[in-house]
Amino acid sequence: MGFRCGIVGLPNVGKSTLFNAITAAGAEVASYRFCTIDPNIGIVPVPDKRLENIAKLIHPKKMISTTLEFFDIAGLVKGASKGEGLGNQFLDHIRNVDAVAHTVRCFENENVAHDFGSIDPVRDIEVIHTELILADLQTLERRKAKAEKMHRVGAKEASLELEVYQEVQTVLNQGNSVRKLHMTGEKETIFSDLHLLTGKPVFYVANVDQKELKGEGSCLQAMIKWAQEEGSKVVIICGDLEAELSELEEEEREEFRRELGLEGSSLERLVQVGYEILSLVTFYTTVSSELRAWTVSNGTPAPKAAGKIHSDMERGFIRAEVISFSDFMTCGSDHVAREKGLLRSEGKDYLIRDGDIVHFRFHV
Repeated sequence: MGFRCGIVGLPNVGKSTLFNAITAAGAEVASYRFCTIDPNIGIVPVPDKRLENIAKLIHPKKMISTTLEFFDIAGLVKGASKGEGLGNQFLDHIRNVDAVAHTVRCFENENVAHDFGSIDPVRDIEVIHTELILADLQTLERRKAKAEKMHRVGAKEASLELEVYQEVQTVLNQGNSVRKLHMTGEKETIFSDLHLLTGKPVFYVANVDQKELKGEGSCLQAMIKWAQEEGSKVVIICGDLEAELSELEEEEREEFRRELGLEGSSLERLVQVGYEILSLVTFYTTVSSELRAWTVSNGTPAPKAAGKIHSDMERGFIRAEVISFSDFMTCGSDHVAREKGLLRSEGKDYLIRDGDIVHFRFHV
């Protein structure tokens, strides 16, 4: 599994259209509020040209991509943190994802209603931002009340908990998210256990019409400026166009994109940004006749990466035989790589790098 991504935003911004385009899951799409109530879930293979290139050299009987899980979460509205529009239920769905794709409407369409009657991406972002902060403050108040009660009866751990909660509350009360609040040691454990919504890594998906695909419209420019000031990334897509493309054969899709000057599919662009903000890397294994891609955090030690495959491999780890993707493509096989000294033997302190092809040696 690569990562779990929640698609959020106001009603009628194109979340389900985007979801269908990248997953081909067939979620209902309609121009009214709360067309989606329970989150639609789609699991898709990660597009991976390196995996395909390795397969062309070794001709495996089976090739398995790493996967992404997308959650199409119902539209949030102003007052969601107080339960408006089933808001509390929808907000809880966000807690289960690794990253948030905040979808924002940057297109005009008189047939698709807007909650506020006009297109203003910055205002829309701030509405969702505020609701997530308010929901986090509610979570914090509940945890703080519990910790204060424990502190009164002499629980030692409660003092540190209250200290962390106060730091977090100060940030939220200033109208800021907590995703850039860095803590270490026991404080980090307490902070992580809060599972705050504004602690989730976020990127923005600007849903534009075909005229704005080149990024020249004023609405889109305002949104990009806002995201840059926040230090966030933006993926520009045209939901309607992606929906049309998803119905074509792969070759036709690629040709259409080239004609429009688009680089890669919306899925590829979402994957790239998601991996960047979560600091994820991909490594590959070839066991028997199976070629497989795996996703781990950047800086994962080799034994822990082996444990992604099977716990016995982590427990009985001996060494990892590693070759980089570029070296493997140059050599064409493990045998030639070994002869040229490019197949390295690495110990338990080795940190997996993006594109590594790894043979784990272990004994249990």
